[in-house]
Order: sequence, then C-alpha cells, then structure tokens
Amino acid sequence: MRFWIFTLLLLTVPFVRAQDPIRERLERSPRHQEWVAITYDGRTVHTFVVYPERDTPATAVVLIHENRGLSDWVRSVADRLAEAGYLALAPDLLSGMAPGGGRTADFPGEDAAREAIYRLPLEQVMADLDAVVDYARNLPAANGKVAVAGFCWGGAQAFRFATHRPDLAAAFVFYGTGPDDPEAVARIQCPVYGFYGGNDARVNATIPRTDSLMRAAGKTFVYEIYEGAGHAFMRRGETADTTDANRRARDTAWQRWLRLLQTL
Repeated sequence: MRFWIFTLLLLTVPFVRAQDPIRERLERSPRHQEWVAITYDGRTVHTFVVYPERDTPATAVVLIHENRGLSDWVRSVADRLAEAGYLALAPDLLSGMAPGGGRTADFPGEDAAREAIYRLPLEQVMADLDAVVDYARNLPAANGKVAVAGFCWGGAQAFRFATHRPDLAAAFVFYGTGPDDPEAVARIQCPVYGFYGGNDARVNATIPRTDSLMRAAGKTFVYEIYEGAGHAFMRRGETADTTDANRRARDTAWQRWLRLLQTL
C-alpha cells in the first residue's frame, strides 16, 4: 500500500507543477521582487515591483491589469519585462475594494473581482496610477522615464491615462478601446502603440474612430492587428491549449513591444 501511495505522489507532483507554470516562473525568478504599499490621500495601492539585474538606471513600465484584477499572469509579465532590463510595477487597482478592505486576492472569485472593477471610480483609477508613476520615477534604480501598458480593461485605462498624464514616455494598449473625446485625445503627449487580435470584433470596431481622432489631433498612434488571434491573446497565448494564432500573436507582440521599449 505504501508503495502505491508513493507512486501516486510521484505522478501527482509533476502534474500539479505543470498546471501552474506561471506561479512556478515567479517563484524561480532570480530577480528581486517585492510588494510595496504606495500611499496618497489616505489611500493605499498595493503594487508588485520587479527590478532588472543591471548596473545602470532603468526605464520603468507600469502595468495595468485586466478586468479580473492583478493576477499571477500580470505579475509574470512584470518579471519578463525585468528580465529584459526594465523596472516593472504592477499595481493592484482593486486595493481596498475587496471584502474587509482587501485586494484582488481577497475576492471570492474572478466574477466578484470583475464586478468590482466596473464599479471603480475612474478618478480613483487615474489617481492610483499617478501615485504609482510618481513612485516609479523617484526610485533610485529608475532613469526617470515611465511608460504605461495595459491589457483588456487595462488597455483602455492605459489609453485614458495617456490623456491624463502628459509626461509619459509611451502608452502600450493591448486590445483596449481608445477615448472618444477629441478634447481628451488632444491632451495626449506620448506615442500610443496598439496591439489587437484579428478575431476581436468588439474592440476592433473602435479602432477606425480612435485612429481618426489621433490623426486629426496630430498624435502618434501605431497599431498592429494579428490575424486569427482572439481577445486576450497575450495571456491566452501562453496556455497549453491555446491556438497557433494566439501563440504567434503573443510571440510577435512581445518582440514588437521590446523593440519599441528600446526606442524610449
């Protein structure tokens, strides 16, 4: 009987690990990771920070999570950016919004977190991001340049933040919608780069309007649409059961993102 139990454990442990490669990557990362509590006006924004291993100050990238809150996947994106030489910060914009004043991890499930996301005051979201950008800019390991990137709901917030914050180095919008207000677009001072899946009609239907507004205002908006990829291809492209189109889009988008970051 003991032999069978031992055999079962040997078979089960690798399987469990294979089920969570994202968490495993985070745990095995050699880079310095830390949680910081960024405070302003009596509010606290819990933020995951990953430092690159380099001997010179780095450009900072603030990551805005999907509508499910700050997930292990977004934290793994931060780690990959740090691996590429960037100082990455991923704020939990659901800080203080979960039961008992908790954050994303304290919601009973993704549905509850998603419902809470859409109840967030947009002014609070912008203020949270302001505080994180200020924190990033003042870190001794930072070179003063700060870019923002967002995914899905976070992509739309990245675009909105570009209309709010004039000193960003760039905004990277992953399958997020753009602002529909010409006056807001006119306030954008940084280049905006879009990444979209070909099979994402809901979001893609907004691109012509966004492109038109950005052109009329003389702003930089350069985007790519990846044929056959669906919404959230950056995350879905890493799963074992993903499609070839999502995997190709994810890999191509990563390469483009890193090339663009090098130009900042």
